[in-house]
Amino acid sequence: MKLLEYQAKEVLSSLGIAVPPGAVARTPDEAAAAYARLGPVAVKAQVPVGGRGKAGGIKLAQTAEEARAAAQQIIGMDIKGFRVPLVYCETALDIAREIYVGFTVDRDARANVLLLSAKGGMDIESVAEESPEAIARLHPNPWRGPLDFELNRLAFDADLGELVRPLSAVIKKLYRAIPDYDALTAEINPLVVTRSGDVIAGDAKLEIDDNAAWRHRDLEEKYGSVIEGDPYEVEAKKRGLTYVSLDGEIGIIGNGAGLCMSTLDLVQRAGGRPANFCDIGGGAKAEVVENALAVILMNPRVTGVIINVFGGITRGDEVAKGIVTARDNLQMKLPLVVRLSGTNEEEGRAILKQHGIEPGVNAWASAQKIVELTRAGART
Repeated sequence: MKLLEYQAKEVLSSLGIAVPPGAVARTPDEAAAAYARLGPVAVKAQVPVGGRGKAGGIKLAQTAEEARAAAQQIIGMDIKGFRVPLVYCETALDIAREIYVGFTVDRDARANVLLLSAKGGMDIESVAEESPEAIARLHPNPWRGPLDFELNRLAFDADLGELVRPLSAVIKKLYRAIPDYDALTAEINPLVVTRSGDVIAGDAKLEIDDNAAWRHRDLEEKYGSVIEGDPYEVEAKKRGLTYVSLDGEIGIIGNGAGLCMSTLDLVQRAGGRPANFCDIGGGAKAEVVENALAVILMNPRVTGVIINVFGGITRGDEVAKGIVTARDNLQMKLPLVVRLSGTNEEEGRAILKQHGIEPGVNAWASAQKIVELTRAGART
C-alpha cells in the first residue's frame, strides 16, 4: 500500500517529525481557500509516484488566484499513468538546503538500508546513477535500530557533519515507520533545512508491506478511497490474483511463481518485453483464467498473451477447457499462445488447437511464438 504524500506526512507527524502545515484540496476553490488560511503555498499533485515536479505537478502560488489556477491545471492531469485526484496545498518553505534520507529494503543484503545524501531534491535518481559515492549507507541492526555512533559516522560520510544532531533525531523517528507500520520504504526527499535552521520534511513517501496490511486496517479505512496504486494491480487484488505490472507488451500468466518467473525470462530472451507477472496458483479454472486475462487486457500496451501451465492434480484437458471458456467470454482477439504440460497434456493441446488457440511445443518455443506473433501484428 503506497500512501500519498499528505497521508505519509500525517504518519511522519505522528512519529514526531516536523512537517509544514497543509490542506487537501479536491477543487480549485478549495485550493484558494487553503491559500487564505496558509498564505503562499506549494500546490502538489497527489499520486503514488515520483517525478511530479518535472511533470508539472507541483506549482508555487503567491496569491489565492494562483492557487486556484494551479489546482485547476493539476487536478485530473496524468502523471506516469496516474490521474491526479486531488492536490495538497502546503505552506511554502524558505529553503536553504535539501537533503535526502530514507529507509528501504536491500534485497542483496537481506536487511533494511538507511540512505543519506547531501544532494537531495528532484534529481536524486541521477545522483544514485552518476555519483553513488554521494549517498552514504548504513544497515542498522533490525532489532535495535541505528545507534548514535552509527548515525554520527553516517552524517560525516554524507558530508553533513554539522547537522548530525538534528539528522540523528529525524532518522531515529523515521526508523519507527519500519516496526510500527511495516514500511518497505520510508523516505523524505527533500528533508529541508530552512534559512532559520529548522529541519522539516518537505516531501514524504511511505510504502507499507501488503502482507502486513491486516495490521493497519485503520489506514485502509482512513485512506482507502483515495489511495490510487497501479490500476491493474489494484484490480488484480480485488480479483484475488498475484499480479505485478511491468513495462512491456506481452501479457504473462503462469500457475506458480517459479513457472511464471521463468516465462518472463524466456519472453525477454526471445526478444519480447513482459507486461506483467501474473500467478494464478495451483489450478487453472475458467473463472481464475478469465479474471487474469481480463486484468491483462485492460492494459492497452498488451499486444499478445502467453499462458504457461503445468497440469498436476488439475488435468490438462480441464485447464484447456478453462482457457477456451475464458477467451471466448472475453471475446479476446489478441494473439494467445498456451504452453501446457503435465497430466493429460495431449488431450489439452488437442482441445486448444480445435478452438484456434496456438499450443506451444515447449516453454521456449511458446515464448518465441508469442514474440513472433506480436511483432507480426497477428490477431487470432
